[in-house]
Amino acid sequence: QVQLVESGGGLVQPGGSLRLSCAASGKIYRPNVMGWYRLSPGKQRELVATMTSGGSTNYADSVKGRFTISRDNAKNTVYLEMNSLKLEDTAVYYCKMSKGLNDYWGQGTQVTVSS
Repeated sequence: QVQLVESGGGLVQPGGSLRLSCAASGKIYRPNVMGWYRLSPGKQRELVATMTSGGSTNYADSVKGRFTISRDNAKNTVYLEMNSLKLEDTAVYYCKMSKGLNDYWGQGTQVTVSS
C-alpha cells in the first residue's frame, strides 16, 4: 500500500506563485509515474502534470510555461512549482502515483487564486 500526503496549497493573488509537495510512503516500486491532477467546481478532474521516475514529463496545455513538475526519487516526493497563477487555476490539487495497474491518490490540497 502507498500513502500520499500533499502540502503547500493556499490562497494567492493572480500572478502569484505556490509550490505544492507530495510525499509518498509505503511500498514504493520504480519505475512509476507521479503527477498532479486538479478538480474545479463544475469540471471533471484534469491532468496538470506528470513525471516518470526516469524524468519524462507531460503537461496540460493550460499550464505549460507556468508550472514545473519535479521529483526527488530518494525522498519519494514530487513537487509542482506554480507561477503566474490565474483565477482559473483555482482547484483542489491531487497527487497521484501510478505503478502498473495500481493508482494511488492523495487527499488533495486546495489552491485558491483570488484578488
